[in-house]
Amino acid sequence: MLILIEGIVVCFILLLVCVVGLKDGPERFAVFYEEDVQKRVVELGYTTEKELKRRFAISGVALFVPMLILVPVMVYYINGASDFWSAFWQMTAVFMIGNLFDRLFIDEFWVGHTKVWFIPGTEDLMPYIPTKVKIKKWVGNLIMFPLLSAIIAGMVTFFMK
Repeated sequence: MLILIEGIVVCFILLLVCVVGLKDGPERFAVFYEEDVQKRVVELGYTTEKELKRRFAISGVALFVPMLILVPVMVYYINGASDFWSAFWQMTAVFMIGNLFDRLFIDEFWVGHTKVWFIPGTEDLMPYIPTKVKIKKWVGNLIMFPLLSAIIAGMVTFFMK
């Protein structure tokens, strides 16, 4: 049950980053779009490359610092993981809950079926997340999150001994 709640915390962080990023309009938050859409919003004058880079850095910190710090803290200090395997599978499970939320709710539903992420002047670039990119995200996350969990669990286990 704790892992599910911790996964929901990760989902909430992702949702919060998106909601805060979208508050000025999707044109200003094009960092999560494909490169062709990013180029177009710059061409249309909605934002600048410098602003996209700044927002990318801020979004990256807002997403990945909690992932790299909060998830291990929850697994080790709330759940009481004390060895590599228990930490590994728990972190992987928490990360995968966040991944499912990102792929299914954010990418598939919110971006794919609502107008919230729509940017005028980019109609010809839709869908914003092409099938090829969706497949890369799924495969990448199915490899990346267990790998990240193994690295973190390995480091913590090594330093705890």
